[in-house]
Amino acid sequence: MTVLLACAAATWFMVGLHWFVQVVHYPLFAQVGEERFTAFHAEHSSRTTLVVLPPMAVELATSLWLVVAPVAGTSRALAGVGLALAVLTWLSTGLLQVPRHAELGAGFDPVVHGRLVRSSWVRTAAWTAHGAVVAVLLAQAV
Repeated sequence: MTVLLACAAATWFMVGLHWFVQVVHYPLFAQVGEERFTAFHAEHSSRTTLVVLPPMAVELATSLWLVVAPVAGTSRALAGVGLALAVLTWLSTGLLQVPRHAELGAGFDPVVHGRLVRSSWVRTAAWTAHGAVVAVLLAQAV
């Protein structure tokens, strides 16, 4: 049950954080100004990594654990869906958002910024769905 609680905590942390990033933080990139954007973006990237990497790692590891060793009374198949969603957030981050951030690191580009915001909806949807999955797993466990 501890693993499921850790998974739920990490997942729901990322759900809330990413909705904030998606709806508030990323759109505000356009308001920073060209002269300050490169420094702003570098600081954003380093600070964000410190905040998101630990819970993302916990979410992925515990999602795998819940498939390998399901909590009594919970669905292994549903845990598998949760693992797939966790993997999707990592793939989206690595294949879609990190490259856009790398491009923005050279300076603000409204086209690249738009691609970042649009592509990040993949993670928003995946984390939200994973939040629902762990809520159901918790309900099954109790």
